[in-house]
Order: sequence, then C-alpha cells, then structure tokens
Amino acid sequence: MKIYRYPTKDTWKDLVKRPVLEQKEISGLITEIFIEVEKNGDEALIEFNKKFDKAETRSIKVSDAKIQEAENQIQDELKQAIQQAKENISIFHASQKQEIQKIETTKGVVCWRENRAVESVGIYIPGGTAPLFSTVLMLAVPANLAGCKEIILCTPPDKNGNVNPAILYAAKLCGVSKIFKTGGAQAVAAMTFGTESIPSVNKIFGPGNQFVVAAKEYAQRYGVAIDMPAGPSEVLVIADEKAVPDFCAADLLSQAEHGSDSQVVFITTDFKVFEETIKAVGQQVRDLPRNEFAGQALENSSFILVDSLEEALEFSNLYAPEHLILAIDNFEKYIPEVQNAGSVFLGNYSCESAGDYASGTNHTLPTNAYAKNYSGVSLDSFVKKITFQHLSKEGLQNLGKTIELMAEAEGLFAHKNAVSIRLK
Repeated sequence: MKIYRYPTKDTWKDLVKRPVLEQKEISGLITEIFIEVEKNGDEALIEFNKKFDKAETRSIKVSDAKIQEAENQIQDELKQAIQQAKENISIFHASQKQEIQKIETTKGVVCWRENRAVESVGIYIPGGTAPLFSTVLMLAVPANLAGCKEIILCTPPDKNGNVNPAILYAAKLCGVSKIFKTGGAQAVAAMTFGTESIPSVNKIFGPGNQFVVAAKEYAQRYGVAIDMPAGPSEVLVIADEKAVPDFCAADLLSQAEHGSDSQVVFITTDFKVFEETIKAVGQQVRDLPRNEFAGQALENSSFILVDSLEEALEFSNLYAPEHLILAIDNFEKYIPEVQNAGSVFLGNYSCESAGDYASGTNHTLPTNAYAKNYSGVSLDSFVKKITFQHLSKEGLQNLGKTIELMAEAEGLFAHKNAVSIRLK
C-alpha cells in the first residue's frame, strides 16, 4: 500500500503507471502459442489446458448434456438472480437501438446508415480462481440483441476438466451457440484461426489478464477485430468529507480481490476519511476468502490526499480508470469534469458491484488508461454501420458540378467523368 500526502503534480506521471509484465516476455510467448494453435488445433489446446490450467480434457467442446446438467447444479436463488440481471442488462442495451434516419443533404441526395450485426463473435470468459459468469450476460445479451448469427464462448476448465455450471447456465440462457474448454492466449488464438472444434470468428470480446489482452491485440494481425484492450481490473475512488470510509474500503477491495495484478486508487480531500479508509481496508481485507490476491493488489495501489476535488478529478482524468466512484456529496456538479473513465458510480450507495452484476450497464470496460480513447462494450460493439446513399437525376445535377471541380483539382479525371457522362 503506497500512501501519498499532497503529492506535487510533477510526480503524477509516476503515480498513474500500472504494474506490467515485461512486454518482450509476453509477446514472445504469445507468438509461440499462436503458432502452436494454428499448426495443431485442438491437440494444442488440450496440451495447453494441461500446462497452464493443470486440467485433463479429452475434448474441447462442452457437450449439450453437460450444459443441460448445469441447470440442476445451481440453486434456484442464483438462477433468479442471473435472470434479473439479464433482464436489466437487456433493458439498458435494448435502449441503445437507433431508428434509421434518412437525411437529404442536397435536394435529390439522400444518405443514411443501417446497422448489420457482426455475423460471428467469440466471447472470452475468465475462469480459474473466479469464474465470471456475469461476463457471459454482459457479452451474450447485447450480441443477441444485435442479431449476431453465431456466438461462441471460450473459458478455461477447472482442474477436473469441467466448466463452472453458472457459466454454462448463463450461456444457455443468453443464447450462446457453442461453449469450449480453453482459456488464456490459446483460446484467443483458437477463435482467430479456428480449430477442428472451434470456428474462427470475426470479432473477439472479453476481459482477461495481460496475456489475454496481448493475444487479442496480436489477433488483429490476422484480420480479427476486438472489443478493446480490457485487462486487469482497476478502480479509482474519489471521496470528500461526506464519504463513508467503510463503503470506500469495500469498493477498493471489491476490485483488489480480482487478482494480484489488479490496481486500486483512493483519493480524498479529507484527512479523517483518508486515515479511516486506510484503517478500514486493513480490517476488511483480513476477512476476505481471497485476501491473498487482494493483499498483493494493494501492494501496487495508492492512497492519495489532495487539496481539492478539482485536483482529484484532474488526477483521475490523467489516470483514466476503468471504474470511477465519486463518493462525494454534490456529485452532479462534477459530472461534466469527468473526461476519461470506463464507467462512473455516483454517491455513497452506487457501489461498483452494481455495475459488475445487475444495474444494467456493461462491465466490459477499457483498462490501463485506454478509457482515454475507448468506450466500454455496448450494443454498438456488436454491429457494423453501413452507409447508404441514393442520388436521383435531379440530385446528381444539383451536386455534379461540385464533384467535377473537386475531382479535377485532385487530378482524378475518371472520377470526374463518372459524373460528366451522366450529366450529358
């Protein structure tokens, strides 16, 4: 835990850095994995399951029987919770559908855009120590609403070679086409090239560790699109004197428990809240089942005392957090000041866990300062926007001279002639 009291702005550049692995080390391993998967397909994935997840898997595809079985393996209360979350996520994402608007830019010239779903998408679901079935909802629900024809899912198996039943249940509920037992960079490689079992896809979605993020970026070399660079989780909490230290500590730890490479940042203008939040973090972390992960994440995390909320927001915009919590009294006043953040939580009762699970917003968000230039996943992430235009004879007559002059000025006379020949 790193504590900073009134740090000067010339130190901020160092404070906003994330803990990262050596890029050379990562990229070399990613290249090897992609070569192996492209060459040996399912066989490579089975070997990687053994190597990285200590899992024995005879086949990669999860059978229909296993998916059906999963429904009986989870409690009715959890099923109901998943269903309510799915409903809220559906409501929020369905509201993002847009009507076609035809615009007459010049008399006789009509232009518009229409959405077409990305035909095949692959969603990556982290498993291992924390099987994120909630991410299935966040990705499969908007994919279905968008009309994607094929939605496949890859997730690492447990040591017995099985997939968590809640992941299987959520996947079936949300219309996932096929489910495969493979994780890490090798899953991304499989969705890129295709294997005997796994079809190649047009776009890959989902968060993961630094290896998964690097693999998604590498996949783009082969013409596969990705949602965004979404790596280890992070949260930045800004608190004033009205903040509740216990709430702030709980929010910080909710991200820290994701993994040792997660990062949390706490900024406050109030010395008492500063001291009490640090104390509350120390007390609460001891009671967490995942306190080892949380403790390691806290080692790379910062607690910062500043003079004003304006300064806190300036720091936050430089950091560009995945999740931003404004645990402040008059948060409406400061909303316009938020420039860079994946998702924002307002007031003392808007815990980040609400967005992670069931409020309706998407929790697949840009990390590692990519909130400066990326948005979180939305319905738009699963569609392409195609432009259309129709020019009547009158329309071309009205616009023709402009096109001819511009084409000639650029020295592109065939472009000019395509207009001239029609005007004659």
